[in-house]
Amino acid sequence: MRKILCILLALVLALSLAACSAAPAAEPAAPAAEPAAPAAASSSLADGVLTVAMECAYAPYNWTQPDDSNGATPIKDSPDYAYGYDVMMAQRIAEALGVKLEIVKLDWDSLVPAVQSGTVDCVIAGQSITSDRLQMVDFTSPYYYASIVALVNSDGQYAAATGVSGLAGATCTSQINTVWYDVCLPQIESANILPAQESAPAMLVALSSGRCDLVVTDMPTAMAACVAYPNFTLLNFSGSADDFKVSDEEINIGVSLQKGNTELLEAINGVLATMTVDDFTAMMDQAIAVQPLSE
Repeated sequence: MRKILCILLALVLALSLAACSAAPAAEPAAPAAEPAAPAAASSSLADGVLTVAMECAYAPYNWTQPDDSNGATPIKDSPDYAYGYDVMMAQRIAEALGVKLEIVKLDWDSLVPAVQSGTVDCVIAGQSITSDRLQMVDFTSPYYYASIVALVNSDGQYAAATGVSGLAGATCTSQINTVWYDVCLPQIESANILPAQESAPAMLVALSSGRCDLVVTDMPTAMAACVAYPNFTLLNFSGSADDFKVSDEEINIGVSLQKGNTELLEAINGVLATMTVDDFTAMMDQAIAVQPLSE
């Protein structure tokens, strides 16, 4: 009997211990956490840096120099510095937005793809706001208005031309993928249009060396070129009926950005809205005065 009681007591003790070790009754489950709200679209300037692409070879808009004179900005992954009108504008925009400025040096044909891919935040490189480019990138309001002119050798047969009709039959070229080459040169009657040049300096060398009779470019580029090449004559047909036919959009110079980047677009437009055409002109005059070609 005592043995049976011991066994019963052991069983009761075991059951008690099991009950004590069992998990407490579950409390009502806490409501499931609501899914986190989607993070706001991160700004392209979230890293505190405005990354701007340009050729750094297109005076007076932009150029490369060996030091930081005149307040030049370092070129990324290079010992050199960039300066010019585009750099001055980029500096002004970055300062107004409270971010650092980073300049990336790319060749002309790589600028649009860099914006499209998001490799850079924007391009400030003397790009005209054409309908073709607007299919690929967005543009700010203009940060410069550039009239179209021609450059010829002063001792050449076209130096006295007073209109586009006076350039008939000329051998000519200009920079690749520009309004100058694609729109203006075909307006010259019977023109012998050579292949487009990879850069503005290359087109100027082509003219200086006698490989062509003329090049078409914009006023700031032509003014800068005439400093470096005293044998050039600038032909400005603006205001005459015999001028190059271009739309306002094609001579308005803008900052290009990745399509849909409205936050940065509005921010840069806000900075440009504080400036006037006189401000643009004064900055360009300053750039022309200190460009390497003027030394």
